[in-house]
Amino acid sequence: MAALTRYYGFSFLFSLGCLALAAWYGITSTGSLSGTFSILWIVAVLSVLEISLSFDNAVVNASVLKNMDEVWQRRFLTWGIAFAVFGMRVIFPLAIVAIAAGIGPMETLKLSLNNPQEYERLVNSAQVGIAGFGGAFLTMVGLKFFFDADKQVHWIGKLEEFLAKFATLPAAEIAILLLVLWGISLQLPPADALTFIVAGILGLVCYIAVEGINTLLEIQEDRRRIAGAAVRSGFGGFLYLNVLDASFSFDGVIGAFALSNNMVVIALGLSIGAMFVRSMTIHLVHKGTLAEYRYLENGAFWAIIVLGLIMLFSAKVHIPETVTGLIGAILIGLSLWWSIRHNKREEALKDQYAPDS
Repeated sequence: MAALTRYYGFSFLFSLGCLALAAWYGITSTGSLSGTFSILWIVAVLSVLEISLSFDNAVVNASVLKNMDEVWQRRFLTWGIAFAVFGMRVIFPLAIVAIAAGIGPMETLKLSLNNPQEYERLVNSAQVGIAGFGGAFLTMVGLKFFFDADKQVHWIGKLEEFLAKFATLPAAEIAILLLVLWGISLQLPPADALTFIVAGILGLVCYIAVEGINTLLEIQEDRRRIAGAAVRSGFGGFLYLNVLDASFSFDGVIGAFALSNNMVVIALGLSIGAMFVRSMTIHLVHKGTLAEYRYLENGAFWAIIVLGLIMLFSAKVHIPETVTGLIGAILIGLSLWWSIRHNKREEALKDQYAPDS
C-alpha cells in the first residue's frame, strides 16, 4: 500500500479532481443526474482505455528516464503533465480545428462547446496529416532501437541480430521509413497523398531535431563533467519524452471521439490516463523492472513499431484502437513471459553449478 501511495498517490488525487470537475460540468451542462452520471461514466471509460493502451508508452518512457537524474524524473512527472494534459488533450485538438477551419482560438473554443459535431468533423478531417506525422515519429523511435550495432540483448534473436548488423549502413532506418511513406501515399488520393508525405517528412525531421538537441546537450554535459563541473543531466531526455508522449497521444485523442465529441469530457478522461502513465513510468524506473525483465524493453519497442505502422496505414484504413492496444499488450506480455523464463533458466543453472556447501 505504501508503494502504491508513493507512486500513484498524486495520480489518484488528480483523478478525483478530474471526476469532480466532470460532475460539476455534468450538473451545469445537463441539469440532470442521469446526464451527469453519463458524463462521469464516459470520463471513467476514457481514462481506463488510455491507461490500458499505454503500457508500452510507460515502458519506453522508463527506458529513457532511467538515464536521467531524480530531479528531471520529478520534472517529467510534474512539469511534463502540463504539456500532456493541456498541450495534447486540450490545445492540440483546438489547434487542429483552428487551422482546418481558418478561425481564431476563441472561435474554436466556442465551436467545441456549442457545436461538438462540427468540431469532431474538423478534427477527424486532419486524420491523414496526424497519421503521417505521428506514425513517422513513432516508427523512427522503434527502428532506432533495433538499428543499433552495439545492441547486445536480442529477444527475437535472428531478426534483431540482423537489424543490429544492418545498422552499419548509415541512415538505413530513414530509408525504410521513406519507402513505407511513399508506398502508402500511392494508395491515397492525390491531395491526401501530398498531405501524408509532407506530414511524414515533418515527423521524421522532428525526430532528427529532437535527437540532435539531445546529442548536443549530452556533449555539453560531458565537457562540463570532464572540467569538473556539476552536471544535472536530463533536459534533452525531458524534451524527447514529451515529444514521444505527444506522438503516442495522437491516436488516443482521435479515437476518443468514438465515445464522445465533447471536448471537456475527452480532455478530462484522457488526462487521468496520461497522469497514470507517468506514474507507471516512475514506478518502472525505481523498481528496476527493465533490468529485472531482460526482454521487456524489446517487446515495448516492437509494440511501438507496430503502433507507428498502424498509424501510418490508418491514413488509408481505419484500425480500431482496441486492436492496436491488444497487439501491443500481446507483444509486451510475450516479452515479459520470455524474460521470466530466461530468469528461471539462469537460476536453475546457478543452482546446478553452485558448489555444495
